[in-house]
Amino acid sequence: MKYSVKVVKLGEMVEEFIGEKMLIIFNEDAPEELAEISVLHTKDELKEDVKVGDTIVIGNMEYEVIAIGSEANKTLKELGHCTLKFKDSHTPDLPGVINLKGEELKEIKEGDTISIY
Repeated sequence: MKYSVKVVKLGEMVEEFIGEKMLIIFNEDAPEELAEISVLHTKDELKEDVKVGDTIVIGNMEYEVIAIGSEANKTLKELGHCTLKFKDSHTPDLPGVINLKGEELKEIKEGDTISIY
């Protein structure tokens, strides 16, 4: 396992972003202006860079990593931050994005785990 965190708080706008097929994640000490759009989670050390072909598990849903932005590993290490996009594309839209392939995410709740293998 490369990374595993527990969801501690959901920002007010998280459901809207799920509707747009994305999740923005941050460590639980994110600034307030970012917290409202984010899934806040416990801290963990990223033991190894996330790579194409890795698996990300959110709650009980499993996704394949199919694209990684140039800054995603750096921000995940430093801030527990990246944007997870549920988009079947091998080209990330932005440097901090990780594209995931799999069944559409319906919900995320406090206590869920986000793990990377």
